[in-house]
Amino acid sequence: MMESEDDGVLRCRAPPKRTPFPDLASDGSSNGPCNQGQQQGNGGDHITSNGKIEVEQVISKKLQLKRKAEFLKTDLMHQLESQVNDFMDSLIEESAILEPAPVPAVFSPPLSDKERGKLRNFRPPHGEGKHFVSRRSLLDELLEVNHIRTIYHMFIALLVLLILSTLVVDFIDEGRPVLHFDLLVYAFGQFPLVLCTWICMFLSVLLVPYSLFHLWVQTQCGSYTHPGLCSLLFGSAFLLYQAVGVGFLPTYVVVTNSLPPASCFIVILEQVRLMMKAHSFVRENVPRVLSWAKEKTSPRPVVPQVSQYIYFLFAPTLIYRDKYPRNPVIRWSYVATKFLQVLGCMFYAYYVFVRLCIPQFRSISLQLFDRRAMVLCVFNSILPGVLILFLGFFSFLHCWLNAFGEMLQFADRMFYKDWWNSTSFANYYRTWNVVVHNWLYYYVYRDFLWISQKRFRPVAMLFVFTLSAVVHEYILAICFGFFYPVLFCLFMCFGMMFNFILHDQRKGPIWNIIMWTSLFLGQGVIICLYSQEWYARHYCPLKEPSLLELLKPRSWSCQRGLTEDSDRL
Repeated sequence: MMESEDDGVLRCRAPPKRTPFPDLASDGSSNGPCNQGQQQGNGGDHITSNGKIEVEQVISKKLQLKRKAEFLKTDLMHQLESQVNDFMDSLIEESAILEPAPVPAVFSPPLSDKERGKLRNFRPPHGEGKHFVSRRSLLDELLEVNHIRTIYHMFIALLVLLILSTLVVDFIDEGRPVLHFDLLVYAFGQFPLVLCTWICMFLSVLLVPYSLFHLWVQTQCGSYTHPGLCSLLFGSAFLLYQAVGVGFLPTYVVVTNSLPPASCFIVILEQVRLMMKAHSFVRENVPRVLSWAKEKTSPRPVVPQVSQYIYFLFAPTLIYRDKYPRNPVIRWSYVATKFLQVLGCMFYAYYVFVRLCIPQFRSISLQLFDRRAMVLCVFNSILPGVLILFLGFFSFLHCWLNAFGEMLQFADRMFYKDWWNSTSFANYYRTWNVVVHNWLYYYVYRDFLWISQKRFRPVAMLFVFTLSAVVHEYILAICFGFFYPVLFCLFMCFGMMFNFILHDQRKGPIWNIIMWTSLFLGQGVIICLYSQEWYARHYCPLKEPSLLELLKPRSWSCQRGLTEDSDRL
């Protein structure tokens, strides 16, 4: 009996075990068998009920703390990821700025120390230019995530459904599946003429600007008494070539031969691209020669080699540099995949037009302007318009440019940024097409500010918007064969307005929703109005068109029904 009591005393005096619930440890009613034995005289039922209530409270607190910890963990991971991305971006930019020498290239011999110093110290007269660094395209990184790749699979599934619906409808109408691609054959018609026109454009841009530049450099290096007059003459010759050789002649070929839409887009887009590249080549190299002529720090100025100029004409950038960051190897499987994706996007667009656009506009009875029909047309055109937007972005800005970048070992693949996360149209314009934005920013906006001594910033922004709107409308007018300035009005009216209303200070999900809603509605307006005008031009042709009738939208006055020609369209 004494031994059992001693054992009980020893067990009570033994140090208690550490409990994971501090609330239980601090409460006297649950400190172990000693306290339970001491309090048994107060009634076992009371102790049991108190212990049960306290355990439930502790479990409830534990669950609350667990949920709070999970929420804090998720929030902390998002903040950490955002800060790490920002830090890495800034680190890449700083490393590019502090790069002691240009990145070595494989297409030209190494430069001398003086030439390297000249290249290193050169900056545009109004500040630093664009720095190229080695980086992947954003979608290449995102598509490695299973969740993002599932969205890509959803678009493929939608393509499969469009193909199945087309085959089923053809089987019902014809009794058999009809695998013809008349629309594609029509859209890419007269392709040999397109190829010949492109070859002539490319050879002229390869020879004329480079030759004019070399001749002008000789006037600056030699003993010419009037180098300023020579600069004026060569500059005028270059502008004349840009206006006539690259500007007028390809457009004349397109208009006189009535090229179909897709063939027109190939010629006109290449025309604009080559004009921008020629301007960039002259704009980047002329200040270097003028700086050398002023300082005379070396026997001759640094003049680009022909191989460097040819590389630039094919490189997926509109900003000229003597050297670009280069990848060590070419992944031909990656190139083949990107070209196959471009081909898939082309067929995707074909089925979007066949199933979602053409039936809608064939069934519309062309009458005078009707508000109800117009509203229905716009909202019914949103889905095909958005699909065409996504397909154009993915096929060209991602697949096409990455394929050429891989073949040329061009390492800077930032052709776009995360425009889909934009909460303002100002950020959307900067991130949607980084290649064109860089050209407009450095050669239009910043040059305008440099000439005006950093005054009239709103005027510079307005000038950039106007130039972009005019070029976009010029492309559509030539390719569609009529002038209908819908895109110009959207750029200059709503684009400018949203640029100031939805500016960079707008943050939060609601502004991203507003941006997407506006973008969807704009795509619906573009598809609806241009498609109506396209069909009206074929339904109601003018026998003796005047200039006013050519400029007036035909869809406002055309009242004829469908004709036999609509079967071909």
